[in-house]
Amino acid sequence: MDWTTIASLGTAAGTLVLAVATFSSVRSANRTARAAERSLQAGLRPLLVPSRLEDGEQKVYFAGGQYAMVPGGRAIAREDSGAILLAMSLRNAGSGVAVLHGWRLAPRDLHGDDRPGPGDFTNQTRDLYVPGGDAGFWQGAYRDPAHPAYEAALQAIKDRDVLTVDLLYGDFEGGQRVITRFILRPGRDDGVLLSSAIRHWNLDRDDPR
Repeated sequence: MDWTTIASLGTAAGTLVLAVATFSSVRSANRTARAAERSLQAGLRPLLVPSRLEDGEQKVYFAGGQYAMVPGGRAIAREDSGAILLAMSLRNAGSGVAVLHGWRLAPRDLHGDDRPGPGDFTNQTRDLYVPGGDAGFWQGAYRDPAHPAYEAALQAIKDRDVLTVDLLYGDFEGGQRVITRFILRPGRDDGVLLSSAIRHWNLDRDDPR
């Protein structure tokens, strides 16, 4: 074997070693980047649940000039001057700010895996935020008696039936969207409902289930 061949083989071996080292370095860098991204997302991730019963009341103002005092761990659903007013005290169990995008009301007890789509929600008419690890509220209203859901919602409130509220929300960058389903059950006080969260659906990442 002449020196030219030996030099060529040596160069090829060196190139192979460099390629393997580069590939290993790139893989390690990618894993580090993915870990950093997951850590960042976890820091931004919100998760809404009912607030604690001992949490303070939330004073919620509505566009028509009405307001409601919502106790911790509870919700209100009532008719006021022809408008159906809805509000719920919330707590963000996640570490990131929750930005509420929309809501959906069903005048009955919904269970199961019938996850609604993003297009099924009524958009919030005002920006609502719940800080990470802190309490806040959600509100919604039906003001037009001609709305398809108005009569059913009004009758359910009068009959003190169980209500289901689905909330669509995400982090403050508009990602990591979640749908949380809340069940509202009549309590002892007229118009005040006890709330519980029964299901969370992730829209922008794999569901743990």
